[in-house]
Amino acid sequence: MKKIINVSLGSSDQDYEFTTHFLDEEFIIKRIGTDGNETEAWEQLQRLQSKCDVMCVGMVPDDYSVGEYKFENAGTKKLTRVVTRVPVTTGAKLRHILQCSAIRYAQKELGNYFNNNKVLFLSGMANYEMATLMAEYTPNLKFADPIIQAGIPKMLKSVSALDLYARGRYNINRLSPFDAEQSNVPSLPQVKNHLIKRAMKDSHVVVGTCSEIRKYAGKDSLVDKTIIASSVTNTDLEYFKEAKVNLVIDVTPDMFEPVVGINVIEAMILGSMEMSSANDLSVADIDDIIKELDIKPRMLHPTGEFKNIRRFAFVIHPLSQEYIRNVTPIPKRFAHTPLMNAVEKAMAHVPPLVYSEVKGIKSPCGAEAEGWLITVGGTPKEMLSHSPEFTYKRLLAAAKMAEKLGAQILGLGAFTKVVGDAGITVARRAEIPITTGNSYSASGALWAAADAMKRLKLVETEDGKRIPAKSMVIGATGSIGSVSARLLAMAFDEVYIAGRNIKTLEKLKKSMLEDTPDAKITCTTDPDAHLGDMDVVVTSTSGAGKKILDITKVKPGCVITDVARPLDLPPEEVAKRPDVLVIESGEIEVPGKLDMRSIQLPDNVVFACMAETIVLALEGRFEVFTIGRNTEWEKVKEIYKLGLKHGMKLAAISGVNGAYTDEDIARVRELALEARKTWKSE
Repeated sequence: MKKIINVSLGSSDQDYEFTTHFLDEEFIIKRIGTDGNETEAWEQLQRLQSKCDVMCVGMVPDDYSVGEYKFENAGTKKLTRVVTRVPVTTGAKLRHILQCSAIRYAQKELGNYFNNNKVLFLSGMANYEMATLMAEYTPNLKFADPIIQAGIPKMLKSVSALDLYARGRYNINRLSPFDAEQSNVPSLPQVKNHLIKRAMKDSHVVVGTCSEIRKYAGKDSLVDKTIIASSVTNTDLEYFKEAKVNLVIDVTPDMFEPVVGINVIEAMILGSMEMSSANDLSVADIDDIIKELDIKPRMLHPTGEFKNIRRFAFVIHPLSQEYIRNVTPIPKRFAHTPLMNAVEKAMAHVPPLVYSEVKGIKSPCGAEAEGWLITVGGTPKEMLSHSPEFTYKRLLAAAKMAEKLGAQILGLGAFTKVVGDAGITVARRAEIPITTGNSYSASGALWAAADAMKRLKLVETEDGKRIPAKSMVIGATGSIGSVSARLLAMAFDEVYIAGRNIKTLEKLKKSMLEDTPDAKITCTTDPDAHLGDMDVVVTSTSGAGKKILDITKVKPGCVITDVARPLDLPPEEVAKRPDVLVIESGEIEVPGKLDMRSIQLPDNVVFACMAETIVLALEGRFEVFTIGRNTEWEKVKEIYKLGLKHGMKLAAISGVNGAYTDEDIARVRELALEARKTWKSE
């Protein structure tokens, strides 16, 4: 039986002695705490080395390398050098490997958990391997090394800046040697503490030792944070519970009772493999042992409840001068004046701004979403008056803002998703994933239309069979229109696809028949000529206020789903036909209790394109999902199913005057039945 003695600078109250089996060897493990007394630790190491097979030193700073620069701690070196008769280790090599392993594990198990997180390292130099790995998942890194080590009131914000700082520290150390863990520059306690507390509060993840975190954390600065540390004790966990920390990732695995430090585990590896020094232990050896023993980090939830919070951003913009007047303090008496024209033009040049934070979204699957509404100032009129590049630049500025805020995916709303190449350029240039929301917009439009038809009860339907009715898509060759047409072809007896170019329509028809060979599809460049026969019409154009259809020619009781933004049918047109149900696409009710500034929708309701961004965030699908003008109907079905999984519901069907009540729909039905007695299709 082999014996391991762990001499620690930690508290003697945590001493233990036990036997265990590890890598086909029997071990006696003994811990001796010296309560921070380095002299006593040195004496214990010198005296006890003849009474064990391997020694380890605990609660001391590790030596570490930053690139080509190696930093040693004088106090640690003094303690390890006294041990000459048996191998001795601080666990540094295993610790660095387990740190990276813990990040990879959490990233995979929790679904892209660190993507674009804001991460604060209290010591980037001591955790350099972890910092370089984390940089693969997020650019939002901060390092407090200059503040804590040198009292310089400045954070480093990239691994390259950390490399440069480390080189400076190394060169200074060569000229005037000092302890790598101690500052030789006068500290600035108030500035230092303020900067670190503020950085902690602004971060999503904090990396450091438990003692460092407890020393620098301020009140409320750790609420809902993720902590990455090692050897987390019950005392530490109680502190994190009081601080309302969301998740603690302890890189020290829970392999024994009691929990032992990584230095002890490395000492046991040396003992079982009969190595004379930790330098003989290769990374490959450690990787093999991690796989063999299935070593995992401890995932601790101090409050007892884990909040799997995902973050998104969504772009909104004014749809008209009226919208600008509603959300700004411009007096209404200036409506329809040259001043409003000037304001509209000026707004298009305003940099992106955060319009509102979004909180309170909680999936029944346990994931939560929070985010930001970012506004760009251009109305559709102004966007169309400039080149697409004008809008691209503003959307890319919004994407950069979203990235810095910590959003993990960005959705393009309303008209911004149809400008230029419908998101392709923005997705290619942006650093975070982009989606236009068109897949869920198409799904929501058909969802709303189907629900409206059921409630009107003017068409008899039978489960499993096509609806015996005629449908039309105006703007069928567009992104949402083409998908709507494909889905209608699967659900309705007949579908008419309308657009400006007959060749493009015929090409779409051919593609649709490949998916649905038995569909009955008619192409037309004159939708008004067929309106009198239609039971459902979907309008999905980018006409920006141009007249799309003649509502006086629509069949009584027809359901018109207006997906376009701006709307194809303004209120004055809708008012002409009280016997027709005009709905503004399908808005979505999100799970939880939505908390954000008004976007002129009912409580807990968002636009379908925004709902797509939220669903992808809840699912942890931080990827480019829907871009371009050829929306894939497979993605429409996929986002619909994901929405149901995360508790999305079709909101109350809304029209230009707000949500339709049962009484409103009953009135439309009554008027439609009466009008059909004398109706003649032209």
